[in-house]
Amino acid sequence: MENTVNNSPLMAVVSQFDFVGEWLEDRSYGTGHINDTYLLDFKEGNGEVHHYVLQRINTDIFKNPHEVMENIHAVTEFLSKRISLEGGDPSRETLKIVKTKTGGLGYEDEKGNYWRAYDFIKDSLAIDMVEKPEQFYESAVAFGSFQAALADFPADSLHATIPDFHNTPKRLENFKASVKNDLSKRAKHIQADIDFVLEREAFTHTLMDLYEAGKLPLKVTHNDTKLNNVLFDKDTEKALCVIDLDTIMPGFALDDFGDSIRFGATTGAEDEPDLSKVNFSYDLYELYTKGFLKGADGTLSDLEISLFPVGAKMMTLECGMRFLGDYLDGDTYFKTAHDNHNLDRARTQFKLVSDMEAQWAKLEELSKKYI
Repeated sequence: MENTVNNSPLMAVVSQFDFVGEWLEDRSYGTGHINDTYLLDFKEGNGEVHHYVLQRINTDIFKNPHEVMENIHAVTEFLSKRISLEGGDPSRETLKIVKTKTGGLGYEDEKGNYWRAYDFIKDSLAIDMVEKPEQFYESAVAFGSFQAALADFPADSLHATIPDFHNTPKRLENFKASVKNDLSKRAKHIQADIDFVLEREAFTHTLMDLYEAGKLPLKVTHNDTKLNNVLFDKDTEKALCVIDLDTIMPGFALDDFGDSIRFGATTGAEDEPDLSKVNFSYDLYELYTKGFLKGADGTLSDLEISLFPVGAKMMTLECGMRFLGDYLDGDTYFKTAHDNHNLDRARTQFKLVSDMEAQWAKLEELSKKYI
């Protein structure tokens, strides 16, 4: 490979991977909170330009990136074989890891940064916010299908890359520690927000109590089921592929359902400072429920379906307390664009929790309809 991007700071990293063709260009890509992502252009021998995604994994969060990549490799290989058997196109319907020239799943540079690469899925697009209901429905089918496709995958073979990631009682204990330590000296200004979380302490135990009682199974879960973690076909706008598999590990199906709801069944952006613009949408919730059940194709139990409202509220509350805890810690986890960014994010989640509580009977009735 002849490198023509001589001034790129990525030169040493790019040279480690088994990319095909002549490197033309690199640029920052995407809107993720955690990893640094770049899109690379390579010209192949036939003159066509092929794109790759290069990412620096945030090792402050993912302490063992080798385990992250082992999980992703195991799951994508499993999905690729399944997609092929079902007559699909694995090059477009699941991620494909680009290995290093020595056959590794990633590369650790001299500064200790860990890098990995994927084929870019051509003619695809990611959508950051629901622009029309059909998109949210398609994402629901995609994440439900993800559950169904991995129903036979041994969940216990996956690494817990972030231990207790969706253990909400544990998250609450971490939040309490953030309040007590108050590293940013901000707690006195947000007591109402802190109280909102603490008043719901008993609720946070609901799913873990069922699991510990042997009633709720652990499954392979994505654990970050935002709309922009589904790629759509740019022509048909049908869901193509679930991406961003860093947090794939054992969890509850309710985690994946609930995380989508807290992100997508809302009238406002995740960081909207004007809460009058942030409302929980029952119509979008109902639409997502239909799509998720269609994709899951009978792999969810009646108990899991009955707990859809709990999953939605749990993930929304948990995410809100994580944003607020990070705000109290001095904004060390999530990327922020301004001083109150995490506080704004937390308050949108708490507004959605309040709205869900106001419509709780309606949400439970919808679950009963599908049992």
